[in-house]
Amino acid sequence: METPKIFESEYRFCLILWEHEPVKSSELVALCREQLGWKPTTTYTVIKRLSERGVLKNENTIVSSLVTKDQVQASEINEMVEKTFEGSLPAFIAAFTKHQRISEEEIDALQQMIDRYRKGEK
Repeated sequence: METPKIFESEYRFCLILWEHEPVKSSELVALCREQLGWKPTTTYTVIKRLSERGVLKNENTIVSSLVTKDQVQASEINEMVEKTFEGSLPAFIAAFTKHQRISEEEIDALQQMIDRYRKGEK
C-alpha cells in the first residue's frame, strides 16, 4: 500500500496526533488550537480530509493514525530523491554534504547503517 501524500500543515497536525493517539477529537481540537493556532472547524476539516485519504480513522470521536511517522517520512524522502535527484541516493547525499556539515558521530552512525544494510539487517 502506498503511503498517502501528507502536506505541510497536515504533517504538523499528524505530529500532534502521533504524540497523543488514540485521542478524542475534542482534545485534538484543543491541542491544535494551542499548538497550531487553529480554529475548531480547521481541525475537524483536516480530520475529515485525512480520514478520507486513509491517513487516520475517527471512530466514535476517537482519532488514531493508520500510517506511522516513519512511513510518512520515508515516503517524503523517496519522493524528493526521485524527483530532485533522479532517484540517486549518492547524488542526494553529495548535495546534502556539500552544504551541511556532518559530525564524526553522524558519519559513524551512517557507516553503521550501511554495514547493517550490507549484512541484510534493517
